[in-house]
Amino acid sequence: MIMAGGSGTRFWPYSRNKKPKQFLDVLGTGRSLLQMTYDRFKGTASDTNIWIVSNEIYADLLKEQFPEMDPSQILLEPAKRNTAPCIAYAAYKIRQKDPEGVMVVLPSDHVIFNEKEFIATVEKAVEAADEEKLITIGIHPARPETGYGYIQYLDGTDQALKKVKTFTEKPDIELATKFLESGDFVWNAGIFVWSVKAIIGAIEELQPELAECFRVDWYFSENEKKYIETSYAHCQNISIDYAIMEKSPNVYTILGNFGWSDLGSWNALHEIMDKDDHQNVSLGAISLYDSSDNFVISKSNNKNKLIVLQGMEGYLVADFEDVLLVCKKEDSNIFREFVSDIKLHKGEDFI
Repeated sequence: MIMAGGSGTRFWPYSRNKKPKQFLDVLGTGRSLLQMTYDRFKGTASDTNIWIVSNEIYADLLKEQFPEMDPSQILLEPAKRNTAPCIAYAAYKIRQKDPEGVMVVLPSDHVIFNEKEFIATVEKAVEAADEEKLITIGIHPARPETGYGYIQYLDGTDQALKKVKTFTEKPDIELATKFLESGDFVWNAGIFVWSVKAIIGAIEELQPELAECFRVDWYFSENEKKYIETSYAHCQNISIDYAIMEKSPNVYTILGNFGWSDLGSWNALHEIMDKDDHQNVSLGAISLYDSSDNFVISKSNNKNKLIVLQGMEGYLVADFEDVLLVCKKEDSNIFREFVSDIKLHKGEDFI
């Protein structure tokens, strides 16, 4: 199950409301991030077992990028309600088809460099899934990153499956450094593995109101769209972490080391892209002088435009047809402020 309903605000102005980052060929591979996520499981799971959950405003994009998919496997949300309703919708629908099913739940915009190791890690988690365990994949941290959530685990006898002790959201640099030094913290990748029985059991115990929204028998019928609109009108906007993972006593982690990035910001993309000798990423007709650690991208339709920068360090310069953005690239949270202010003062056209 691939979650693909986000708006990618921190990648503005490349990522837009009408075409957010999961639908973009960000890495220049000829496939969007969502298509790459789908491709990752081709040959491992049958086509009938790959599901995408997204927002109904992206229905045409989904048809364009996945013309081969059965429409019943593309779940369209009528409103954005975060990851708990998204997962609940899919879990209850999958249960109606396969009550014994095991779900692998993952975001649509992650980059995996060692796909063979990734699949092996997922398969370990699938083998460990039972009627109670909620398994999340933890990533060995490479640095004290403040933009990720962290999982602390109990180092018991099972070398693969470890009991989760605590979750911590985006710590400051001092705390993140202590996490790294302790050796029992990993990055929370937001990749989950559980049986349909386990996740539905947890939802019904810990979030009974959410369960009421989706515990129905109209899936795969002509009434599904009408009833799902009613469900989303009544369900809470809440993440799966807050709703279930931080409350359940049955949460475990399997550690992964497969070259992972969540591509949550321009800074994260800068980190994985090819750079020049001065750590600059340049995409387009660009000339740089006395500049280092910059990300410069030109997506303007004017093929005759040249961008020249001098004396800049740590900047993002993003040149698009209707927006030119110049800002320090390390603060990914400021993009939410940009988008909010521009939407308020300049209108939706630039968002």
